[in-house]
Amino acid sequence: MNENYNENYNENSSEMVNETTLSLSTQTEENTISATKHNKTKTKKSGFVHYIVFGLICSMLGGVVSAGATMYFYPQLNPNVVSNNSINNTTPKSTTSSATSTNYIPLSVSNIAQQVGPAVVGVSTTSSSAFDGFGFPNQGGFGSGIIFSEEGYILTNYHVVAGAKEINVIFNTTSDSDNEKTQHAAKIVNYNEELDVAVIKLEDNVTVPAVAQFGDSSNLLVGDPVVAIGNPLGEEFLGTITSGIVSALDREVTDENSKTQKYIQTDAAINAGNSGGALVNIYGQVIGINSAKIGGTNVEGLGFAIPINDIEPLLEDLLKPIITLGISVREITEEMSKKYNYPVGIYVHEVSEFSAAEVAGLKNGDVIVGFDGKDIKTLDELNKIKQSHAIGDDIEIKVSRDGEIKTLTLKLK
Repeated sequence: MNENYNENYNENSSEMVNETTLSLSTQTEENTISATKHNKTKTKKSGFVHYIVFGLICSMLGGVVSAGATMYFYPQLNPNVVSNNSINNTTPKSTTSSATSTNYIPLSVSNIAQQVGPAVVGVSTTSSSAFDGFGFPNQGGFGSGIIFSEEGYILTNYHVVAGAKEINVIFNTTSDSDNEKTQHAAKIVNYNEELDVAVIKLEDNVTVPAVAQFGDSSNLLVGDPVVAIGNPLGEEFLGTITSGIVSALDREVTDENSKTQKYIQTDAAINAGNSGGALVNIYGQVIGINSAKIGGTNVEGLGFAIPINDIEPLLEDLLKPIITLGISVREITEEMSKKYNYPVGIYVHEVSEFSAAEVAGLKNGDVIVGFDGKDIKTLDELNKIKQSHAIGDDIEIKVSRDGEIKTLTLKLK
């Protein structure tokens, strides 16, 4: 009995051991499978994160490389982009924070108007070409100009200020107190009559509203968009903005004085009063000085501007004060000579105090008929002779006074 019990016990024990072993083995296999599945899932998730991180790194590197390439190559691919310091070698130092935009991204017409418009001013003149002796009243004129230096230097056309007795500059901004345009006295610094450009300077020590930036007119192409800023028909339309395209380059135009000059042709509206204003490219840079228009009942959309590249080489000389005699004059033509019984020449309407002319003995009513040993009939002839001399030179002048010819000696200053 004991033996049967032992056998049964042994058999039962063996079965229990086997069952336990099978159970443990099964559980171990299940745990192993579960662990394997967990590791596989973890591995999949980890790999996905790695892909995301790798993608982000590549995107960041690509952005950096693209930005660097754009900054390096864009100025070279875009010929219209020029340095903001392009005129620093020829113009007075400009430190204003109100300088027009140096943004090299194309601007809208509205942005150009806001950024460049304040740098374009009105130029009001009272002409000294009149003289009371013959009953001619003083004449007023109005044009435009471009501030190109914080120190108050303004570029304009010579014909805008030629013969001006008084010059006033009108800012295209309003004062806070009375909502009126501010005016400031200015004087001629120098000019180039042949190219029809002049530089004037504000006499008051004032803060200019903006300073224009010059571009490169040689990079213009026919069809390029441009914006004209000026004061057509006078102060009433101060700061007028018109837009168009470059219609032609190096267009030769002959004026009423039979002088031929090359211009940028544009269909942007340019009218009387726009002379001396700015022709601006899409980067907000001045690439031309509005100068002329061909008009008529059958003509429309023909405006002309002097290329800025023709003017920049002259700026250094234009910033040097011109030699002045200190007289206000008017030419006496053959017709006027017969009518008023005066000799053909240059009538002296007014002599400025302490000027070279006053020191030399010129008087109101004199008619200059000779200058530096040469007979002269026009102001242009006198100016050409004068410009061939230097400050300090002595010039012999012949004047008609009360029917007699007198010789005077004038020292240029």
